[in-house]
Amino acid sequence: MDGDVGVGVDVCVVGAGPVGLTLAIGLRRLGLRVRIVDRAPAAKREARALVLWARAREALDALGVGEVLRRHGVELDSVTIHARDRFLGELTTGWALSAHARPLNIEQHDIERLLCEELARLGTRVEWNTELTDVHLREDRAEFTLRHADGTEEFATAPWIVGCEGTAGVVRERLGIPFEGRRRTGLQVVQGNARPTWPLGERPGRGHIFLAPHRSLLVFPLPGGGFRFFCFRDDPDPALTAAPTVGELRDLVADTTRIPGLRLETTEPLWLNRARFSDRVAARLRHGRGLLAGDAAHAWAPVGGHGMNVGILGAHNLAWKLAAVHRGQAGETLLDTYCHEQRRMAVRYIREMRFNFMELPLPPLGHRAFTATVPGALARRGFQRRLDLRLSDLRRGHRGSALSWHRPAPHRRSGPRAGDRMPDVRVTAGAGPVARRLHTLLAYERWTLVLHAARAEPGVLDALRATCARFPVPVRILPVAPRDAVEAGRLPHPADLCLVRPDGYVGLVAPLTRPALLHDYLAALAPTGPRAIRSTRKPWRSLRSWKPRSSWKPWRSRKPREPQKPWEPWAPQKPWQVREARKPWRPWAPRKPWRSRKPQGPWEPRASRKSQEPRASRKSREPRGPRKSRQTHPRHGH
Repeated sequence: MDGDVGVGVDVCVVGAGPVGLTLAIGLRRLGLRVRIVDRAPAAKREARALVLWARAREALDALGVGEVLRRHGVELDSVTIHARDRFLGELTTGWALSAHARPLNIEQHDIERLLCEELARLGTRVEWNTELTDVHLREDRAEFTLRHADGTEEFATAPWIVGCEGTAGVVRERLGIPFEGRRRTGLQVVQGNARPTWPLGERPGRGHIFLAPHRSLLVFPLPGGGFRFFCFRDDPDPALTAAPTVGELRDLVADTTRIPGLRLETTEPLWLNRARFSDRVAARLRHGRGLLAGDAAHAWAPVGGHGMNVGILGAHNLAWKLAAVHRGQAGETLLDTYCHEQRRMAVRYIREMRFNFMELPLPPLGHRAFTATVPGALARRGFQRRLDLRLSDLRRGHRGSALSWHRPAPHRRSGPRAGDRMPDVRVTAGAGPVARRLHTLLAYERWTLVLHAARAEPGVLDALRATCARFPVPVRILPVAPRDAVEAGRLPHPADLCLVRPDGYVGLVAPLTRPALLHDYLAALAPTGPRAIRSTRKPWRSLRSWKPRSSWKPWRSRKPREPQKPWEPWAPQKPWQVREARKPWRPWAPRKPWRSRKPQGPWEPRASRKSQEPRASRKSREPRGPRKSRQTHPRHGH
């Protein structure tokens, strides 16, 4: 079928999972026309991912679906940790300063269903039973072929195409992007949903972790009742691929927990799964008009439960950048920053996952050593706070990105750095006395320039407005006043301005007295010009104007630089450091002539000790003369 269904579409999203739906919602909110297709007959009704951490919840809340997800999930407030039948401690959540500080347990199929409803409310419906078979990229568009349920084929075009269809992605394969990594050996995950009969109860919001040699069991509550059982264990039989039975899952849980009389009652619908995973990251996430997101870009074992969260954050990062490039507000190099930031985040998770001893199965010696340190660590509030912030993803940022320019005034280290997440502190804005969270004042449709209200003088505001008006990027100037001194310490210094990206990360920190830095930053975002953003190690320079740094500095020498001579062995690099030519090395010759008082004669081989005359013995020596008497002091008499 050579139809015109794709005419008038700005972006084609392939894959209707949580990542693809998040990307489509973000693009629709920014005014782009989106077409989303999936080869599945409908949304999958099976248990997969379960946890939404704090940063992913903030991203979904910025797209307008945070509250509806919260109503259909259950917040996790504490997790008890056991070593078989021995209680080690309890980990509490909610330490972060965020409106979504606690992790949210919600089934992935419920997330997809709610996101599909939100996308339909925005005017776009998922085209199920539509499979992508081929992709060809042109200079200004992407051409692709779709196969429908009745077997007919459709040839369509769109300015952009994004592959979110999973690890076996057609977009990545057709673009020729390698999926680098390897299969993880010695690890399998046996999981299922069930209602246990045990003395721990079923209090909502409380999870459990049981540690044992060669296995780790995670038990988290489900919104509709019951628990999800994750068992990370060794892989004695890699050829076994069949789904586990209820008896196998019960035996694993009983052997790990050591709870007598344990019984498991399966939930409806019945779901049991055995999975093995690979740790892989795409070599690049963009090729011309084609991009990758979600599992098509990176995939790893579900240790830590951050796979879906990283994909959602990537879609949240990509949507506003793709919309800005398509509208002509920024150059295409802005999309390269998405590739750099998202790929770097995925590689960090894979590296850190190797040290997650709480979930990875350990040998008996490692298990005893680790469980011996857990009670003391959980007894410290500082450790619990750091661990909760690490799991929440709130402290992960993009400091190494080309969009992060940190240029504060000298000797001012307070507040967030460029690339960090903007803190969600309580502030007052405008004439209203009511304190509000700062994230409620930010918007996904524009950049936000945050500065202290005490320094927001009319002249300063006029200069900032004039600078922002020269560029197509929408920027809102937001003077705020912190609620108290503690909240003020989490904001940038009063003498600095802070430009916040649409996804909530800090892009620029600069003094108010230097509006030229704001001008240069916005000029770097411009679609044309010599100062376009580039993903280089020097984020304030562009790739066209950047040159490798050399040790020679022209302002230190008035003479023209001489061409460098080729390197010669044993030749001094700096001739003024050596006053005479270097002599060839001679054995047994003094290296420093000033240590020898006699003039140096021609070199002769040293005689051996056997050829020398024997030394005189102590008895054959001549006797010494009489010892002089000790003279007395004329004054003291001794």
